[in-house]
Amino acid sequence: MLIDSTRAYRPIWFCFRVLAPTLFGARSRTAYVYFVLIHLLITFMFPMHLLLGLLLPATPAELFKNLSMTIICVGCSLKHIMQICHLPNMMEIKALLLQLDDCVQNGEEHHYYQNTLHSQVHRITRCIYISYAIIYVLFVPGVILALSAEPRELLYVSWLPFNWRRNGLSYGLAFGYQFLCVLAECMQGLTNDIFTPLTLCYVSGHIHLFAIRMSHLGFHQMPEITTYQQLRSCFEDYRLLIRIYQLTKETISPVQLIQVVFCGANLCIVVFYVIFFVRDTALLMYNAVFFAVICLQLFPSCYFASVVAEEAQRLPYAIFSSNWYEQSHQHRRNVLIFIQMTLRLAKQPMMAGGLIELNLNTFFSTLKMAYSLFAVVARVKIN
Repeated sequence: MLIDSTRAYRPIWFCFRVLAPTLFGARSRTAYVYFVLIHLLITFMFPMHLLLGLLLPATPAELFKNLSMTIICVGCSLKHIMQICHLPNMMEIKALLLQLDDCVQNGEEHHYYQNTLHSQVHRITRCIYISYAIIYVLFVPGVILALSAEPRELLYVSWLPFNWRRNGLSYGLAFGYQFLCVLAECMQGLTNDIFTPLTLCYVSGHIHLFAIRMSHLGFHQMPEITTYQQLRSCFEDYRLLIRIYQLTKETISPVQLIQVVFCGANLCIVVFYVIFFVRDTALLMYNAVFFAVICLQLFPSCYFASVVAEEAQRLPYAIFSSNWYEQSHQHRRNVLIFIQMTLRLAKQPMMAGGLIELNLNTFFSTLKMAYSLFAVVARVKIN
């Protein structure tokens, strides 16, 4: 089996090539115009178009539906902008993963990669693809109902600079704009929601593979010079690990801060809407699925951030488990320095915006935050 960690990233690069071709080598005037238009009309104008729609008269059902979609789109656009700003880091992470794959290709830990890390990656991507498939399935009935409604309706209550009810052409332009924007926002959301858990999974897996390699060091009867070369090779691999760890931490930090805040707000809105306004079974099921999809956006990132932290804490013990005590004084001193270096890694957890430590506690804290917001809003409504 040829190890290639970058295969799982192909849907992300495809979405980026569609949304931002100029960042992948396209230098024609048409590509630049396309890049500017798609980010002006979709990334910036569509959330603004929904935000202004909140000021228009609407029923509570329309208001909460629009508010929930507005929060999703604003968060998605902000995360997409952050990812574009960190795209060079993402490309460097891709290159570093290929280098780490070469280290694993012929090593003893190859078996772990095949049976554990590879299956974890497939589970992550499968869960996220299923969640987006559910979103599209739930989106189709809304499109059909909006098209068949009398009088005419848009997908979401929103402000437009023209009267879209005037004639069929105006309605078609308004409806088509919302439809295309939702599809583009889903592509942006796909890159946002896959990259972080996927990268964290690979980082945790490669730290584990490195720990296996280090724990076996010195147990084979080899000349001292060979053991020294193996230790030096481990130093070089650790340098790659540190670089990919720091790049991942820097790249996902702003994205995950936006994710945590906006997921908490959206969960609060969904719960409040279901409890006080939903009386239809179909709408209740729709919002229950929507609630689960929002949780699924945040949970994989928090889970694998916890796994990365655990693997980083185990790394010094794995190095200490090697056969250092039968080696030369120089080798033992190098191992001691190595352990001290890895202890620093455990003190640098993944952060969301440099403010919130990203782990499973963050996920449950987000749920608690959503409940707290709901309790405040519910009390205001009751009073």
